[in-house]
Amino acid sequence: MMQFTLIERDGKSALVGPADQPLLKHVDDATELLQACADYQTDRLLLYAENLTDRFFDLSSGEAGAILHRLRIYHVRLAVVLSPQRARLSHRFSELMVEENRNPYFHLFEHIQDAEDWLLKA
Repeated sequence: MMQFTLIERDGKSALVGPADQPLLKHVDDATELLQACADYQTDRLLLYAENLTDRFFDLSSGEAGAILHRLRIYHVRLAVVLSPQRARLSHRFSELMVEENRNPYFHLFEHIQDAEDWLLKA
């Protein structure tokens, strides 16, 4: 079972994954993220890069696309904290982020406070 912390601000809530721990071993594990959101009645997730599948940031793996698509179907917003020292984004992933930054569903952040602010804003 996945472990999360619930954060709340101004009537909005988000689930936060554990720092430095893997949560998703396979793309299909995203279903557990959706179940956790339903259990806590939130549509906002804050995960650390370490919570994601090993090849999430390699766009050619298809893992990011499959996970993000599944979350989007249920209108779940995802903020991911990714430290620059650990960042290993494929060139194509960087291109994806240009497009994603125009949409309200998925963003990358260097600092948890910025991720929380984005998720819990109006």
